[in-house]
Amino acid sequence: MWKVCPEYQGIIWSLDIMHLDSITRGAHLLPIYGSGFLPEDFHYTASLDTFRAYFVNHYIDHHVHEFLTS
Repeated sequence: MWKVCPEYQGIIWSLDIMHLDSITRGAHLLPIYGSGFLPEDFHYTASLDTFRAYFVNHYIDHHVHEFLTS
């Protein structure tokens, strides 16, 4: 799996717009957890802002294809 993290320009996140018709594959973003625990009231919608880096499972298309055809 690949390891990715947000790109910064100084102390500000670098933002780009990606058109939905340019996405060719699905991918899973798996957060790279630290040594601590997540709070019990942690909501999944805060994941992209909370974690500093992610693993990318680039095999998701292959696994989804197997699931849908069986």
